[in-house]
Amino acid sequence: MKSKPCPTCGLPMKRNGKTKAGRQRWRCRGCGSSATHSISTDERDLKAFLSWLMSKEAQVDMPGQGRTFRRRTSRFWGIWPMPEATGEVHKVVYVDGIYLARNVCVLIACSDEHVLAWYLCRAETARAWKALMAYVAPPEMVVTDGGSGFAKACREAWPDTRVQRCVFHAFCQVRRYTTSRPNLQAGVELYALARELLRLETLAPAQWWRERFVQWCGFWCDFLEERSTVDGRSVYTHERLRKARSGLVALSNQGTLFTYLDPALSAERPLPATNNRIEGGVNAPLRSMLRNHRGMSVTRRIKAVFWWCYMRTEYRLPASQILARMPTDDDVDMLYELYGSAVRPDDGAPQWGDGLVWSEFHHATVYPYAVD
Repeated sequence: MKSKPCPTCGLPMKRNGKTKAGRQRWRCRGCGSSATHSISTDERDLKAFLSWLMSKEAQVDMPGQGRTFRRRTSRFWGIWPMPEATGEVHKVVYVDGIYLARNVCVLIACSDEHVLAWYLCRAETARAWKALMAYVAPPEMVVTDGGSGFAKACREAWPDTRVQRCVFHAFCQVRRYTTSRPNLQAGVELYALARELLRLETLAPAQWWRERFVQWCGFWCDFLEERSTVDGRSVYTHERLRKARSGLVALSNQGTLFTYLDPALSAERPLPATNNRIEGGVNAPLRSMLRNHRGMSVTRRIKAVFWWCYMRTEYRLPASQILARMPTDDDVDMLYELYGSAVRPDDGAPQWGDGLVWSEFHHATVYPYAVD
């Protein structure tokens, strides 16, 4: 057996007899502390668990149809991997939410390289977004698809952060109402303007786009005010075109369409205009993982997403510390009994998603741990 380092000072230790149980005793040459060498299978079992979770492998194809694997790794399903707040400031942060079931959503924030934080909630509310933002230091710019409640949360939690609305989602919002083959000339022109959003790379064309959009609104103003009578009610004849116009007007007035072209922000390097980093780099692999392991309960789907996100963070704990420090099902149940709502909803969603404050997990930080 090779010499082991001293857990106190890190110097090499020497053999120092046996314990009553027959285990090798070690003594440090420097500080004199004594310890025994223990073999832990935590790292091996966690590696096997995560290797299966991130792959397409089915347990039925394992030796013994996976019974040994399930016995060795069952403890990891009882753990809730939580993000560590590092306080590191990023230039750009991408945020989005992925729904796993009815009233079960996981909000995720990531940078260009790593996942930064994740948060379990029932819907994309301002309160849930604020809880996610509490994990992450305010960035210079945040890219979002415009989920409900995000604008309010950003104003309160990150007041100095600039917001970039994903231009692809803005284009899709127009296409939803005009379709990709509009019949009316007004729809053809508006759809063409929306498509141009995907190709604007400098500030001058963006300003020219604004001017042409204002001209389109003025030219078709009377046309969009036309009304018809349907079932005895007076309604707008071109309601869908009005909705497409309203979406672009709101984004233009908010100033979130062309934040990525601001010279003060993009002086060092070009900034992203879309949420593709989190859509393709986080949400797509998560959906693929859940498809590969169909049949998991809602709780296990949530924990699978948590594990995937944790393994994409920059600073991960060793397996032994994960087991010792991460909250477990018992911790969640205890905190729910202490701080949860008195009336538990019977809507199929996990009962612990009602306003728990996980401030007792890990150590106290300026970025609290919480679930909505």
